Amino acid sequence: MNAPQRRPHPNPEDDSVLPFAVEALDVRGRVVRLGHSLDELLANHGYPKLVSRLVAEAAALGALLASSLKFAGRFTLQTQTDGPVSILVVDIQAPGKMRAYANFDAVRVAETGDRYDAGELMGKGHLAMTIEQPGDTNRYQGIVALEGGNLEDAAHQYFMQSEQIPTRVRLAVAEEMQAGKGSNWRAGGLLVQFLPRDTARAKQADLHPGDSPEGTKPHEIKPDDAWIEAQSLVGTIEDVELIDPSLSSERLLWRLFNERGVKVFKAHKVSAECRCSRERLLSILKNFSAEERAGMVENGHISVKCEFCGRRYVFTPEEIGLKNAD
Repeated sequence: MNAPQRRPHPNPEDDSVLPFAVEALDVRGRVVRLGHSLDELLANHGYPKLVSRLVAEAAALGALLASSLKFAGRFTLQTQTDGPVSILVVDIQAPGKMRAYANFDAVRVAETGDRYDAGELMGKGHLAMTIEQPGDTNRYQGIVALEGGNLEDAAHQYFMQSEQIPTRVRLAVAEEMQAGKGSNWRAGGLLVQFLPRDTARAKQADLHPGDSPEGTKPHEIKPDDAWIEAQSLVGTIEDVELIDPSLSSERLLWRLFNERGVKVFKAHKVSAECRCSRERLLSILKNFSAEERAGMVENGHISVKCEFCGRRYVFTPEEIGLKNAD
């Protein structure tokens, strides 16, 4: 049964991921737009603007990747590096409950200047992507090296070596200034993958082994024409198109693929939702020994801050089972 044909929806829909397919090119993908959810995600942290932008970019990438899960699992994107932003975490309860945080050195961030360079902020280290399924003790984790490149580069490397799926990712972030109302963050992203029925068409060249004898020719595979065309079209996207609050995701896809025909599927919402709670933290505290709990008491109470949402919880010694706190 053929899908109904219609014009692209003109109204933008922020904080959502829209799946799509271009059957003529054997590609599938997703578009993400983040607006208000980003402001909630970044609230209470007081990040420098460069760090906020990096977190927003990671959130857009995380939303694109988590939306591929076919179950209500958990997706985590985490970097650990030697740069000014040493740790970056995006944690998503699929399909779209998202939280994030960054650990950074304020002095080193300031020393990078005003120019945004994700690779310089992160430095060298690794990026891990972890998938956990409810009730399953096994976790799937893919790890790629970060060598000073940005998150787009890391995503391409991940899909090349871990998934072996030809993939193209575009990410964009901007701070939207509003007269008399301060500013808001916006982020957008597009992920396109080449998934032909004949898997031989999607083969990629082997990664360089690093120890080949001098003069060994690299493994080469001629790219498929359909994938070349898809990549060329994606390459025409400008950052402003990914974050334009007046441009809907459907209109963006129509601009790119109207000559080939594009199908869109049901979008799902993305929201900033932390999973911390007073009850959960209390349960964690009670797992510590009495001596350890006693050592946490300062000025007559125990204060715990959630790194994800910035919320602070205060407990009395009695609440954590210390009857003789003095």
